[in-house]
Amino acid sequence: MTLLAGEWCVSYSGSVKRPHPIPHATKLAVVAVLSLLPPSSVVRRAAAAESATALTNLVVETNFPSGSGKVIEINQDERLIKLEPSSHEGRGWACWWYVRVSGFEAGETISLQVGRAPWATPERAAFSSDGETWRQTAAGERNGAWITYRHKVDAPVAWFAWGPPFTPRDSEELIHFATAANSQAARYELCKTRDGRIVPALKIGSDDGSGTAGVWIQARQHAWESGSSWVCRGLVEWLVSEHPRAVQLREKAIVSIVPVMDIDSVAIGAGGKDQTPHDHNRDWTDQPHWPAVAAAMKEIAQRNQNHKLDLFIDLHNPGASTTRPFFYVPPRKLLSAKRERNLERFLATARAEITGPLPFVGETRESGAGYDKRWQAISKNWVTMNTQEHVVATTLETAWNTEHSTTDGYRSVGQQLGLAIERYLRFNPRDEIAQETKPGQHER
Repeated sequence: MTLLAGEWCVSYSGSVKRPHPIPHATKLAVVAVLSLLPPSSVVRRAAAAESATALTNLVVETNFPSGSGKVIEINQDERLIKLEPSSHEGRGWACWWYVRVSGFEAGETISLQVGRAPWATPERAAFSSDGETWRQTAAGERNGAWITYRHKVDAPVAWFAWGPPFTPRDSEELIHFATAANSQAARYELCKTRDGRIVPALKIGSDDGSGTAGVWIQARQHAWESGSSWVCRGLVEWLVSEHPRAVQLREKAIVSIVPVMDIDSVAIGAGGKDQTPHDHNRDWTDQPHWPAVAAAMKEIAQRNQNHKLDLFIDLHNPGASTTRPFFYVPPRKLLSAKRERNLERFLATARAEITGPLPFVGETRESGAGYDKRWQAISKNWVTMNTQEHVVATTLETAWNTEHSTTDGYRSVGQQLGLAIERYLRFNPRDEIAQETKPGQHER
C-alpha cells in the first residue's frame, strides 16, 4: 500500500492530521474477535490484513522545535519514506530537515530517501532513538539529486536529521551547564529577536584589570549549520573544566560565546542562508536588520574601545565537498603588519592544536570582493575594519560531510580550538613588532 503525502500532513503551525493511534487493548480485542471467525472466512482474511497494515503504518512528524521535512511519499509496503526539506518563504535555503518517525516493527530496516542535493543530502544522516543521543547512519546510496539511507531501527520511535540538531533549548541547557559547573561563567541575554525570542549568551573568565584579554565566539549565523553549535559546545565544556590550560585561559581572558545567533530560523527549522533581505553574515553594516547582529556589533565595539578585544571567531559549516576544517580570513589588503603577524600566529597555534579527528592542516581562504558583493558586511571583515590593529578576526569552517562529523567529532574541534586560543594568548597580541636589525648593526 502506498500512502501519499496528501493523506496526512504537518501544517506550518505544527498540527498533525493522521489516524489516531490504536490502543493496545483494542488491538487485542480485534485479534480475539477475528479468531472466532472460520479460517477460510473472507472477512477474517481481509480484516486481518487490513488490521496488520493499520497497526504498522509509518508516521512522520515535524511539529517540534527545529523540525523540518516535506513528505513526498510514504510507501508502507516497502517501508520507504521520501521527503525533502521544508521551504520557509524568505527564510533562506531549504536544506535543513529533521523528522520524527513512528510505527516501526521491532528490528526492521526502513529506507529514508531525501532530495535536494548537495546541501540537503549528506553522505550519512544523523539518527537518534531518544531525541538526545545522535549517531550516524551508514553511508547512503545516491541516485541523481536523491540519496537513500537504509537503517535498522530497534525502537518504536526514531529521529532522523541532516546533522545532529542543536536547538534553542540546547543553547539554554549548554549555558545552564556552564554556569552550574563554574563560578566564572555567567549567562546574559544578547537581545530579543525580531520574532520575540531571547538570544542567550555566556561570559566566561576573570575581568581583573586593564591587561585582561578579550575573545568573542559566535555560531549559527546560518541556521542550518548545526555542527557549528556543537563545536561551540565542545569549546564551552572544555573552557569551564579544570583542565590546567582552561584554568589559565579563564584567568587571562574574558570569553564571550553566543551558541546560536539566528535563533528564529533555528527554532522553525529554516535554513537561514541567503534569507530576506540578507542573512546574518551579510548584515554587519551601519544599519543591521537582525537584532542579534546589532547587539553583537555594539558589544564588540564597546570592548574594542575599552581595550578588551583581541580575537573574534565566527563558527560555520562549509560546502558539501569539504573534508577538513579551514579558516576564512579577511582580504590581506585590510591587514596591518601587526594584524597579519597575529593572524599567522593564531593560524599556527590552530594547526598545532586542532589535530583530529577533524584536523586543521593550514588551509585558508580569503573572502573579499571576488567572494561576495557584500563582503564588507561579513562579520569577520567588519570586525577587521572596525577594531584596533592587533585584533584577529576569522571564520572557522568545520566539515560536516564526513564520518567524523558527529557530536563527538565537532566537540573535539571545539576543545582543540580552546587549546589553540590559550596557546595564542601566551603572546601579547598588542606587542609592537620588533624592528629588524639592519645589516652590520648590533642589537642593543
